[in-house]
Amino acid sequence: MTPPAPGGPYGSAPAPVAAVLRWIDWMGFAGGWIAAGCLVVLTLLILAEIAVRLLSDFIAAVPADIPVAWEYSSYLMGASFLFGAAMTLRAGSHIRVSLLLANARPAVRRALETVSAAGGTALTVFLAWSLLSFALEAYERDQTSISSASPLWIPQMSLVAGAALLALQMAGRLLQALLGLPLEDERLRVSSTAE
Repeated sequence: MTPPAPGGPYGSAPAPVAAVLRWIDWMGFAGGWIAAGCLVVLTLLILAEIAVRLLSDFIAAVPADIPVAWEYSSYLMGASFLFGAAMTLRAGSHIRVSLLLANARPAVRRALETVSAAGGTALTVFLAWSLLSFALEAYERDQTSISSASPLWIPQMSLVAGAALLALQMAGRLLQALLGLPLEDERLRVSSTAE
């Protein structure tokens, strides 16, 4: 997996548009690494929970669980999904029904892609805005975790950042569809074992 390079799929775009699209792709690429980091931390947290549970059977002083494990693992999973979704979208790796697209003429396919990108942009902007409202409400009410007494708005903001990144990538896809540029960057795809 290599980061987006200059030129590439936006070579025919005007220079300012290509610069914006390149920046969006770099942000999506960084989001992919953040998603991977979240998965690593999630795995370590769950393994620690398992280890603590096993040790508590033999050592009385060891607690039976890590109180924040389930709570923070859900935030880590959500952040991983949202941060990784932007790069997945750019790579064209999202699961979608392409039967209609496969049988459509290029002009109809581009129109369908543009409409779906516009709808996706609207939905992801709404998602990011809703998550932001949720996190700000937790901040204003000074809501804390029951198990750790940590402020809830902090992990909730990771979900906001991931959703905002996905909305940004979706807006980039809409711009690419409107300009007739390639919608997916084949260089970001992961090869299968059959290739």
